[in-house]
Amino acid sequence: MEKSIMRTFRIGMNKSAFTLIELIIVIFIISLTSALILPNLWGTSERAVKSEAKRIGNTLRYVYDEAIGKKKTYLVKIDLDRNSWAFESENESRNFKMKDNVMFKDIIVPSLGEISFGEVTLKFGPMGSEEPVLIHLMKDDAEYTVTFNHINGRAKVHEGYKL
Repeated sequence: MEKSIMRTFRIGMNKSAFTLIELIIVIFIISLTSALILPNLWGTSERAVKSEAKRIGNTLRYVYDEAIGKKKTYLVKIDLDRNSWAFESENESRNFKMKDNVMFKDIIVPSLGEISFGEVTLKFGPMGSEEPVLIHLMKDDAEYTVTFNHINGRAKVHEGYKL
């Protein structure tokens, strides 16, 4: 009788305990999940600024192409105080607002100089843009620069404050 009690006790103990392999697998899965998720939580400022810089660059490129392709005049209005921008033509208009608290630091246009507040209007005609533009964005310590080449209509995004 005593032997059957011992067997029952041992069997019950083995069923309720974790093996070393099971513990190692669980720790591995938790480590792998942490390694994949935690980097996404860091550097969100930089990603947000880069994302907004790309949106602005894409908008400038689109307006340039549309103005030349349709032989129409487009206006791009950048409001540094409200951290928003828009474009408009006879038939089309669109408004954008910065996301994730990204802000305009300044805009440099040769004819206007460096502008850090107020509104800037850029004209895109049938021949394209009249002059190059540098747009500086920031959030916390992260800064990005959008450079727009008025000759070929290319917009590039650079990390940091570029002149």
